Amino acid sequence: MTSTPNEAAIDEIVASCDGDIRGALRALLLVNEQLEAELQQLHAVVAHGGLAGSGGNVLH
Repeated sequence: MTSTPNEAAIDEIVASCDGDIRGALRALLLVNEQLEAELQQLHAVVAHGGLAGSGGNVLH
């Protein structure tokens, strides 16, 4: 079987959750929610013209 970078990342994530697939999915869902919230904040900043003067670093 050929290992792709995605498969390696999946293996690493599952291993970091002690082999618990449900735990790995839960962790990924939480990370995804956080990223979606950050993206919404970025969209709000851009929609209000907030990029000017921020140095282009609106997420941090």
